[in-house]
Amino acid sequence: MDQTAGQFGASRLYPHLEPYDRRRVEAGSGHVLYVEQSGNPDGPPVVVLHGGPGGGCSPFMRRFFDPQHYRVVMFDQRGCGLSTPHASIEANTTAHLIADIELLRETLGIGAWTVFGGSWGATLALAYAQAHPGSVTGLVLRGVFLGRNEELDWFYGGGAARFWPERWRDFCAPIPPAERGDMIAAYHRRLFSGDRELERRVARHWTIWESGLAGLDIPYPGAASPEYARAFARLECHYFHNRCFLDEGQLLRDRHLIEHLPCQIVQGRYDMVCPPHSAWQLAQGWPGCRLHMIPASGHALSEPRIAAALVSIMDGLRASGAHGNACAHG
Repeated sequence: MDQTAGQFGASRLYPHLEPYDRRRVEAGSGHVLYVEQSGNPDGPPVVVLHGGPGGGCSPFMRRFFDPQHYRVVMFDQRGCGLSTPHASIEANTTAHLIADIELLRETLGIGAWTVFGGSWGATLALAYAQAHPGSVTGLVLRGVFLGRNEELDWFYGGGAARFWPERWRDFCAPIPPAERGDMIAAYHRRLFSGDRELERRVARHWTIWESGLAGLDIPYPGAASPEYARAFARLECHYFHNRCFLDEGQLLRDRHLIEHLPCQIVQGRYDMVCPPHSAWQLAQGWPGCRLHMIPASGHALSEPRIAAALVSIMDGLRASGAHGNACAHG
């Protein structure tokens, strides 16, 4: 059901906390994942899937969960953040990331867990749950992205440009007019050119375009550090150039595999990165799915109403005992 009431306004993020466990987990093909756990080691486990692809986790993401209740597992996906090798696309596909999540669940001795993800993290959450429904007790998603051509065309084919023509102009600036019919392919050629300075330069344009549209109304963003921008842009462009390594429409096609699971979706009404149509499509006909359409909000996890809704949902699950069968073993 579409939910538009302002019931989430009073929720507050939890205070900053440090992980009680940090480790590195070998995932194969030379990849080593940075993993951390925070909160209550004996509480219901939640795995947090960051966006991008290529974004990495941040301490801010720990603050959505009551640390007295939840066992919060976060990790940097292949090539991201503190995982190594940095910015690598070798053996880096959606199937690899799904296998990594399952490897972490087994390594940490968790029977099943709630999956919490936004944007690309929502894509990966759905793909993981459909591959391993027995490992999941429920889903909490934000800013739904289903990895379809229409969504990529919206953001990289001129749809969002109708609202932000001046920022689209800047995004197009490094690309000759003759190549602008496929901006993902044009950027891919440059981000994987082997010329590190060129890769850094075009990565700056790629990251500014995305970050500049993440909030409902935010100032023109500054550039991220050159190495972060390069890693983020390369990984994201790699996935999008390969259509997220998913069949077209796969996540909707296979939704029946997870329709027995509860799902809560937080979606900004004015999300320019991942427009609400995808969240609406995903929720329709899913008995256990509740769509919270958040007014006066865009895409970013940090937007006040978006953040408040997510905290409120996790607090509600705590109070109700929902997802409480996500017990550890071993």
